[in-house]
Amino acid sequence: MGVEIHDTAIIGKNVELGENVSIGPYTIIYDNVVIGDNTKIEAHCEIGYPTPLAKENRLIIGKNSLIRSKTIIYTGSVIGEKLVTGHRVTIRENSKIGKWVQLGTLVDVQGDCEIGDYVRTNSNIFIGKYTIIKNFVWIFPFVVFTNDPHPPSDYWVGAVVEDYAAIGAGSIILPGVKIGKDSLVGAGSIVTKDVPEGKVVIGSPARVVGSVENIKHRETGEPVYPWRRRLHRGYPEEIVKKWKEEFRNE
Repeated sequence: MGVEIHDTAIIGKNVELGENVSIGPYTIIYDNVVIGDNTKIEAHCEIGYPTPLAKENRLIIGKNSLIRSKTIIYTGSVIGEKLVTGHRVTIRENSKIGKWVQLGTLVDVQGDCEIGDYVRTNSNIFIGKYTIIKNFVWIFPFVVFTNDPHPPSDYWVGAVVEDYAAIGAGSIILPGVKIGKDSLVGAGSIVTKDVPEGKVVIGSPARVVGSVENIKHRETGEPVYPWRRRLHRGYPEEIVKKWKEEFRNE
């Protein structure tokens, strides 16, 4: 299938467009961008925005992606297949983003971040430079990942979020904090120190209040964490099969 480019779109030099790519009105694709097959880029986007911080690296966007209107993606990042953005998302240079990642409206990913596979974020989230978010993480609205222990300074250290963690709305994660696998950060928490694997933290400063295994569904009384024992919507069948096997004997 061919490529569909709106008459008002601007396409730079050395741009590689895959099959069945769609470029919307008034969108700019800057030089040296690679866009995978079956990707749709909506109106008023800027893709491959130039910056010397990218050290002349190309922007690569994987196949089957959906980039909604007014999104800006700087050059120098590598993004896996099936990226989905909300409106007005910003992704800065030199970031590495895995496959099947969803970034909600007004998410701001600063430079040199790492985001794993199947990460889901809601809207209005700030992900500071050097943050590392691993696989299958959920991040809810208005979460802020800070990275400067002595603001303002030129010394930055990002937080690390391990697989399957969930971070509640309005939480603030301080520089260098590690949030453990399968842990839960309660809404509105200020996380100042590491969160152990499988634990719940709440408050300001956040403190451990128990294990995620002890949280029950309000109506059924069944365990709800780790969340992958109950939430399978939007994940590939082969992954869901592994999760079901993991919790089969419970």
